[in-house]
Amino acid sequence: MNRVPTGIPGLDEILQGGFLEGSSILVAGGAGSGKTILSTQYVYKGAEQYSDPGIYITLEEGTTNIWWNMKSFHWNIAKMQQENLIKIYRVGMFNPKDFAQQFDTEIGKIKDMVNEMGARRLVIDSTTAFGMFMSNDADIRYNLFKLINEMKKLNCTTLLLSETFGKRDQFSRFGVEEFVVDGVVALYFFPPVRSVLVKKMRGTDHDKRVHPFEIGPNGVEVNASEQVLWESLNK
Repeated sequence: MNRVPTGIPGLDEILQGGFLEGSSILVAGGAGSGKTILSTQYVYKGAEQYSDPGIYITLEEGTTNIWWNMKSFHWNIAKMQQENLIKIYRVGMFNPKDFAQQFDTEIGKIKDMVNEMGARRLVIDSTTAFGMFMSNDADIRYNLFKLINEMKKLNCTTLLLSETFGKRDQFSRFGVEEFVVDGVVALYFFPPVRSVLVKKMRGTDHDKRVHPFEIGPNGVEVNASEQVLWESLNK
């Protein structure tokens, strides 16, 4: 099966070469754990190193904030945008009373952007904000499945971010997201140590240990040769 390299040093080693092409991956973690940096790096390095067009979709942060985050690592985001390799798109606020129609409209816009760019990488930031517009877990699960299924049809390898309270055994905000996706990458931050666990990955084996990572001047770098004890993580 084809692999999509993440562009994140050390992470591909844990994943045996990268994500499976066309898969959906939940990136879960608490505040400050590195979700946004990891996902923007996935899009940027995909464009820079592999010429994979990518789209970063945000439901909360403005596009300018995402752009600033990328610029802070001296990534030439402007060049990638000019070459139509990266697009940042902000979804408008949903009206809960008319969610279904607006949701279908936004999926249509995303599909048009993917087809126009030939996008191979996609980030949805975040499922937490997305779920706030729905009244129950069943609706969240159904609509996430619907979104993921549409992205699979386009053969996009998609990261979906989920905010958690940072607890060791929490892998999503609503408790249903991890069952819809193909893989789960959990990020932890218990100062001064950041760590990553690949909790789930359908269709492939993966390293099941917890590994430390750092956020340096070039972004996220995972130390695949070192291990963090599961018991040391805050419950």
